[in-house]
Amino acid sequence: MTGRSRSLASLLPGVSLAGLLTLFILVPIAAVFLWAFAEVWRYPSLIPTQWGLRFWSAMLSRADVWTALRTSLALSAVVTALSALICLPAAYAFARLEFPGKSALLLSFLATQAFPKFGLYIAIATIMYSFGLIGTFAGVVLIQLVNTLLLMIWIPVGAFQNIDRRLEEAARDVGASAARTFFSITLPQAGPAIGAALLLTFVGTFYETEGAFLIGAPHIRTMPILMISLINNQLVVQYGAVLSVLLWVPSFIALLLARNILSARAIAGGLGG
Repeated sequence: MTGRSRSLASLLPGVSLAGLLTLFILVPIAAVFLWAFAEVWRYPSLIPTQWGLRFWSAMLSRADVWTALRTSLALSAVVTALSALICLPAAYAFARLEFPGKSALLLSFLATQAFPKFGLYIAIATIMYSFGLIGTFAGVVLIQLVNTLLLMIWIPVGAFQNIDRRLEEAARDVGASAARTFFSITLPQAGPAIGAALLLTFVGTFYETEGAFLIGAPHIRTMPILMISLINNQLVVQYGAVLSVLLWVPSFIALLLARNILSARAIAGGLGG
């Protein structure tokens, strides 16, 4: 066996695994899109035997679908903005300042992810109940802020730590103020990683279900909660498929908008890589 043949043989397991993983991901996605536009699809047909937009019309004509979509988008925008306002200054402080308990505080943000979410939400819900926040928009915002701590602290901390301090020192040496240095040197370097954190926070909030259901019920209904209720109440596959596509669209648009400013290298830099 030649060296080239041995090289190809060594690559075969990895390529095969990558192919299987791709199929494992793409086949369910393709099935969802097919069901969204299928009116009749029965075994053993591999593709729908009748196509149409009847289920799209049924879903888009429902007022609760548009209300849930507006609620999800508003929640995502508010939670992302508040998270940035609260967490980014904290991330800068963690990256640049030394203070007692810094490491313990930084690690504590991991606890919100390590601890079983539903148990944590139950404990928070008992506190919110005493303040009358159950079933309110503000209550759902507060519970979803808990999910943003890891992304909006750890990624920006890594980004601020990886900034070349020599550029900041050079700017200060030529007379730039601290604010001018931050907005002209520091923030542009950390920007892509911060953008990644904001994007992941927005998308994660849009799809969050447990906290929104526990705190928001019965008055606040997001798109994921609406989809679950529709599927539970009437087992029509097309309804779930149509709502799944509608849920996918906002995150896809966000990824397209971020494509020019985010890269794997930038995100890795934000994670400290």
